Amino acid sequence: MRKHSFLFIMMFLVGLIYAGGSSEGDSSGSELSESGLPDFQGRTIIAVTSNDYPPLSMLDPETGDSVGFEYDLTKEIAERLNLSIDWRLSSWETMLAAVSNGEYDIAMDGISITDERQKIVDFSEPYLESEQFMVVRSDESRFSDAESFVANEELLVGANPGNTNFYTAVYSVLDGNEENPRIVLFESFGSLIQALRSGDVDLVLMDGPSSQGYIDTYEGELKIIGSPVGSDAFAYVFPKGSDLSVPVNQALATIREDGTLASIENYWFFEKTLAD
Repeated sequence: MRKHSFLFIMMFLVGLIYAGGSSEGDSSGSELSESGLPDFQGRTIIAVTSNDYPPLSMLDPETGDSVGFEYDLTKEIAERLNLSIDWRLSSWETMLAAVSNGEYDIAMDGISITDERQKIVDFSEPYLESEQFMVVRSDESRFSDAESFVANEELLVGANPGNTNFYTAVYSVLDGNEENPRIVLFESFGSLIQALRSGDVDLVLMDGPSSQGYIDTYEGELKIIGSPVGSDAFAYVFPKGSDLSVPVNQALATIREDGTLASIENYWFFEKTLAD
């Protein structure tokens, strides 16, 4: 399984910067660095994640350190913009509201861009795009795809309220009813997986890298079935009108152009997975 884990990592770099991403608004750095990027002169920003979304953000089981793809990417952005980061943790359920209220300057948690979320927060340009996969217990034999899951009305799917996995379950797997009793809600990604392992739900929808991360963590307990049932793009989240959004997009563009983004992706989604 691990030798072929890259087959499940349906994630790739988003190759284009949208037209307005690096030109609209004020970059807000008081100076420009030698690279031409805004220089925030060591300003401290508060960054938030949930730390339960491997390999994007998680605790290293050996060291207890917070690690992951999004940590490395955010640190690279901060270095290029001369920002210091004060890391904070929050549950997914309250994260976007807290960002909207100005409690945090930037959020990262495999957050996809939706029209509804754009009403309360600003997004960066996407830095990753991923498909949603069906994760089940390794001994699951009652269904093998979305259609056979739907056909058995006793089966339950776990989801996070307001998350992509919730909307994918509602509109791409089930009947479009957001109150469908077959959807069981949990506060965090980690609790979803624990509910799946314990048999409280029968299906969890998750992006490829995170699915593979949990499959590797609980070796022999979980598997992916069927075809992808949805896709989404991941981006940073800011309070409305943040002076960070344009500079972060500018930094992302340079990180993408010089190959650093590809290197970080390769480490977390290929090298790290194959080495574990």
